[in-house]
Amino acid sequence: MKFVTIIGARPQFIKAAAISRAILSLYPDSVQEVMVHTGQHYDANMSQVFFDEMKIPRPDYMLDVGSASHGKQTGMMIDKIEQILLKEKPDCVILYGDTNSTLAGAIAASKLYLPVAHVEAGLRSFNKTMPEEINRILCDHVSTFLFSPTKTGLGNLIKEGFAQDNLAPYNMDNPKVYHCGDVMYDNTLFFSEYVKENIDLLDNLGLVAGEFILATIHRNTNTDVPEKLTAIFEALLNLTEEQNQTIVLPLHPRTKKVLDTNLSPDVRKRLRLSERLKLIMPVSFLEMTALEGACKMVITDSGGVQKEAFFLEKPCIVLRPETEWVELVETGTAVLADADKRRILDG
Repeated sequence: MKFVTIIGARPQFIKAAAISRAILSLYPDSVQEVMVHTGQHYDANMSQVFFDEMKIPRPDYMLDVGSASHGKQTGMMIDKIEQILLKEKPDCVILYGDTNSTLAGAIAASKLYLPVAHVEAGLRSFNKTMPEEINRILCDHVSTFLFSPTKTGLGNLIKEGFAQDNLAPYNMDNPKVYHCGDVMYDNTLFFSEYVKENIDLLDNLGLVAGEFILATIHRNTNTDVPEKLTAIFEALLNLTEEQNQTIVLPLHPRTKKVLDTNLSPDVRKRLRLSERLKLIMPVSFLEMTALEGACKMVITDSGGVQKEAFFLEKPCIVLRPETEWVELVETGTAVLADADKRRILDG
């Protein structure tokens, strides 16, 4: 049996690692996995290092699509992925999450009548202004195998017309839905003990476990709106100045690019003078796991980091008005603050 796995963004690298480990462990001789890396995330610090650390097989195909508009990027990926699928003739195409790589893989595979397996099916933020929401909905509705990590996700699929009791043979018109749990939990368990012994990032940054806050900002709805980005950084700076909190913020390339243009002059000045708000280069997954495990709180707009905080029992402030991981809010583990300065500080 042959699978083609399509990945292109950091969260997908991490999720693919768990499945690839299982394939190599359980079916080393009977299952072939062909890895396609679209190059959607082209920064070396956020791509190549993950293959090394996560022990993911080197990609068999590197598409080098890079950054572009949604339409151009997705279109280029569809064209290149289609050529690969015609050549490889896989039994199934595995897709993860909700990126443009996910959408491109779903469109290319479904138009060739190839079964699509969607890991993280059924998640909904109910905000269709988010590109990810469009991607995940479209991908689900051309998938043959839908793997939902949560009961809420499973319920969303049922509300959209998917049935749990379909019988084989399965196809796009007769898909199979699974409630399977979250592959990211596997990774958290697999790597959390390792990083305690092998990652010395805390010492390098002068951090003490349990005495700092971890923050991440990368969504364009936050970075590309000056008022929102300024409000978020004002809140972070207030935490450091008024409450003497230490905050570590690995800078996503998108965020780094707009700091000088989208922050108010006053906030830029305070940021330059701040000793407690530590802006650092992007970190690897293992380094991120070490920071998550050692911090006392997480502030993020990342869907994946929200979950990792939950797995590691860290409270989380979410810099979004909604989340597809509604269970985190319902259990009180996470608080939705959006880019509201007061709500961030109150969280």
